Amino acid sequence: MSVLVLSACTSGREDKGDSAVPQLVPLSELTGLTLQVGDQKGGTEALLRAAGELDNVPYKIDFSTFTSGPPQIEAATAGKIDFAVTGNTPPIFGAASNAKIKVVSGYSNDASGDQILVPADSTVQSVADLRGKKVVVGKGSSAHGHLLLQLQKANLTVKDIQLVFLQPADAFTALSQGQADAWAIWDPYTALAEKQLKVRTLATASDVSNGYGFGVASQAALRDAKRNTALSDLVQRIARASNWAQAHQQEWYGKYAAAIGIDPAAAALAQSRSLRPPIPLTDQVSASEQKLADLFAQSGQIQGKPKFADFVDSRYDSVLAQFFTKTQ
Repeated sequence: MSVLVLSACTSGREDKGDSAVPQLVPLSELTGLTLQVGDQKGGTEALLRAAGELDNVPYKIDFSTFTSGPPQIEAATAGKIDFAVTGNTPPIFGAASNAKIKVVSGYSNDASGDQILVPADSTVQSVADLRGKKVVVGKGSSAHGHLLLQLQKANLTVKDIQLVFLQPADAFTALSQGQADAWAIWDPYTALAEKQLKVRTLATASDVSNGYGFGVASQAALRDAKRNTALSDLVQRIARASNWAQAHQQEWYGKYAAAIGIDPAAAALAQSRSLRPPIPLTDQVSASEQKLADLFAQSGQIQGKPKFADFVDSRYDSVLAQFFTKTQ
């Protein structure tokens, strides 16, 4: 890797070190470095391993598994992890709490894996029918954002439903045992529910949510020359792996199923609609996220009115440009 100074588009509250982007160091100097990476079920590690991107890494990666994105944001702020890939909503909750993180890479899909599920025999036929119903969702997850957007579209608010925050495993049980009327969830849990429970899709996030995912890094890691270099290398590996999965879908489905121990049919269903190719962190991306942040603030789900762009750092877009598709 050539040694160069990365130009960066950064800003942020109460983070005076942001303006100084450290110079990249040769990858050969990363021996002995351990990058702490947060992960979710069937997430970053499974993808990188399947694509061969964990071979010949010049530094060590220590993966830790989280139930959803919000705990990853908390861990990054606390200095327990350096990086994680999340959905579109966790960084908004991070911004609202002035988390010590930056969004450093972007990913996108059509959001069809984010769905609101109801029991197959439910009388609920539309989002409007959720008035007064118990709806379970992971707080601060992409599904939480999707639910708010669907309620807004149906001229409802969170005050019109019984909103209960549950992590996926507990929400799965609640819906299966008749303790919830609806579940807002993301893949692979959506696919698992579709294959294992008698449910039907009430709504999908396609054409409602932006479908973005984000690579989020701790500010401390971004200020450290070696960790910054390792992160630059890692986001390129993730981008290559994402493009590999797009080009080798059947192979990826099989490896994905094996990696997380789920039924191959559920794995194929989940990944057929949840692949996330890399995208640049444009003003359009920030504007879309800002609309979602404003909705969270308006609904009282977060405190204050965070400015999403303050938490975006596009320093890696230049090295990631080679992986962006021409249609972006």
